[in-house]
Amino acid sequence: MEKRLEKNVAQWYWCKDWKNEWAKAYYVGPKVDWMTPMKQSAIDTKLKTYVDSLNEIPEMQDRYLWLMELGKRSSIMPERFKLKEFEVPGCQSQTWLVPHFSDDRIYFTADSAALISKGMVCLLADVFSGSTKKEIAAFDEDDLKDLKLDTLLTPGRRNGVYSMLKVIQKYGSK
Repeated sequence: MEKRLEKNVAQWYWCKDWKNEWAKAYYVGPKVDWMTPMKQSAIDTKLKTYVDSLNEIPEMQDRYLWLMELGKRSSIMPERFKLKEFEVPGCQSQTWLVPHFSDDRIYFTADSAALISKGMVCLLADVFSGSTKKEIAAFDEDDLKDLKLDTLLTPGRRNGVYSMLKVIQKYGSK
């Protein structure tokens, strides 16, 4: 009996549940060589922090104001980075997303001429900053649905957010 218990392992794993949300699962059973714990990525952790913050705000109008306030509080990008090559295509207002590569990680600086766009691009820049190319490539854009952008933003602004994500993914593939 003791030998059998020694071969068993009890371990926590991160996995997606039936709602496609990250959850901890507990496994007790024989250890398998290929078994490695799934870790929630830094991207998912940061995104969940923003989702939780937004979900604590009951009114959509107040969520919109929260995003604009995030834009107001974010740093102003130096003019030298506001170049055409860093502009995000598909945004309703001028929006810039600048990558900075350090070792195997990518960091982003972001800005926009409109506060709501600046709030969204700064949110995404924060979520993806410090990530590896592999982590960015593994990100599923469906995970943005938890932000409830369909009820928060107009279709044009939502398209701009997905354009921002495409730019981040492009930088992640370089």
